[in-house]
Amino acid sequence: MPDIANLKIGDNSYEFPLIKGTEDEVAIDIKSLRGATNGVITIDPGFKNTGSCESAITFLDGEKGILRYRGYPIEQLAEKADFLEVAYALIFGDLPTKEQLEKFHADIKSKSVVDDDVKKILDAFPKTAHPMGILSSLTSALTAFNPSSVNVDSEEDMYRAIVKILGKFPVLVAWTMRKKQGLPLNYGSKSLGYVENIMKMMFEQPNEDYEMNTIVKDALDKLLILHADHEQNCSTSTVRIVGSSHAGLFASLSAGISALWGPLHGGANQAVLEMLEAIKEDGGDTKKYMAKAKDKSDPFRLMGFGHRVYKNFDPRAKIIKKAADEVLNNLGVDDPILEIAKGLEKEALNDPYFVDRKLYPNVDFYSGIIYRAMGIPVEMFTVMFALGRLPGWIAQWKEMRLNKEPIGRPRQIYTGETERSFTPIENR
Repeated sequence: MPDIANLKIGDNSYEFPLIKGTEDEVAIDIKSLRGATNGVITIDPGFKNTGSCESAITFLDGEKGILRYRGYPIEQLAEKADFLEVAYALIFGDLPTKEQLEKFHADIKSKSVVDDDVKKILDAFPKTAHPMGILSSLTSALTAFNPSSVNVDSEEDMYRAIVKILGKFPVLVAWTMRKKQGLPLNYGSKSLGYVENIMKMMFEQPNEDYEMNTIVKDALDKLLILHADHEQNCSTSTVRIVGSSHAGLFASLSAGISALWGPLHGGANQAVLEMLEAIKEDGGDTKKYMAKAKDKSDPFRLMGFGHRVYKNFDPRAKIIKKAADEVLNNLGVDDPILEIAKGLEKEALNDPYFVDRKLYPNVDFYSGIIYRAMGIPVEMFTVMFALGRLPGWIAQWKEMRLNKEPIGRPRQIYTGETERSFTPIENR
């Protein structure tokens, strides 16, 4: 393949270098396009064909169903690592040694107490507030309690900010859920692991000791790992573009949470459960709804099947399906919603219409089932997604700042009125 791309505009020809990634991805470097062509730009709504950065964090091949963090296959990480190990690898580039992991965990625990005034902010939200709005606000509010900006040229300063948000964010997640449920706000224990503490803070009842279910804990560990990063998606690119203005880490993360909130992004697993609820209210006939999904004239859309990036299968779904089966078997949950979910899954995996189009259940489908079985309210599902995505956002923000990327400033093609004169109000 040549190292140059040729572009012809009218009678003029221009050359632009090609950039090749370590996995043989190829990009045309057009950063000099506007200057060289006297104002010509490219237009790519949704940035489906535009690379915004070079990144060494996550590799994703949608056609082949490949997902790797820092080169490590997602299948190996989900089977052999825990969430904190994966977080460390994403943020710092390599899996930690035993000593590095122990120090990382100890440092996170030391920063896991939230200023008590944050409770006042939380108390100001009505119970009707959506947990994602609360979480975004509380994350942004952390800036007020940590006013000094991060010196990105100082490894010590950067590390301190990273362990601080990793320590405090699970507390905000747990408090957000417990506020909705009217439960007292609590903390974890220094004797527990990172994911164990998340579960304790979320589920511990005030009148009994919390007993850890290892099967549920392992499933949550896997879910958080599978959601930890996913290349330049909507929320991740939001974190990077907000951070490119040199906004602080907490403010950039808050923006990412808001981007994740949308039903086309992180809200997809919530949409799955809302769909299942609607099917239940209509009698629970899965065959009827599979037929509706195949009818192009029917507005019904089957949520949680297929993926806009993975054209073959979602590698994360294969991993989490097994965990979902284990959780349902272990908890023995008698829930008509979960029975409907299992019915839809069985139909889709055996129906030629779905098999031929590779419309398999995706990670959002199975994550919603697991969260439902664990007793997590449906409006908290996207919050759990944010909890998993936190280390990916941190890694992407850190990489962007260390690479000294310029401030994000997309161009546009103007399609409005040409110049016209102002008309006084009495003549309009």
